[in-house]
Amino acid sequence: MTSVWVGERVRLRAVEPEDWEAFHSFEEYSDDVRNGHRLHPPRSAERARQWAAELAAQDPDLDEVRLAIAARDGDSVVGMISTHGVDRHAGTFCYGIAVGSPHHRRGYAGEAVTLLFRYMFWERRFQKAEAWVYSSNAASLALHRRLGFVQEGVRRRSRFAAGRYDDEVLFGMTVEEFAARYPD
Repeated sequence: MTSVWVGERVRLRAVEPEDWEAFHSFEEYSDDVRNGHRLHPPRSAERARQWAAELAAQDPDLDEVRLAIAARDGDSVVGMISTHGVDRHAGTFCYGIAVGSPHHRRGYAGEAVTLLFRYMFWERRFQKAEAWVYSSNAASLALHRRLGFVQEGVRRRSRFAAGRYDDEVLFGMTVEEFAARYPD
């Protein structure tokens, strides 16, 4: 039996309360935190426990998802993938992904994206995915190009971090582009 949530390297699953330690440890990598959104002051272990417990207790939404990326060998949490900015009328969604530094360059991000997109395109009937990537995040820019995203625009100097201004690069992928590149 196959699952839409399981690939060769990763499986996407709900966040469990005990995952707090993995997510809390990822916050030690300031560049990773900046690449995801913005650097914030350290949070306590207790707050990280609460965050994971609150997320685990939420009823799942069919279209706005927040999932742990777990390595298939051992089920350890390696990152998170989520959707947001869902426009059901236009059939578009934005997504974000973060993989912890200790787990970079193992193919986890690319596989997680394709699993999520199979769900959003084939099960939920969306027609386009979008992602905003900071221009200083070379690894994410390369990932999106490698996955077949089309660069659609640049929002200049839209973020300040690490003492400099960054552009945001908008990438998009239509359901047709996805189907041509990742046939079932």
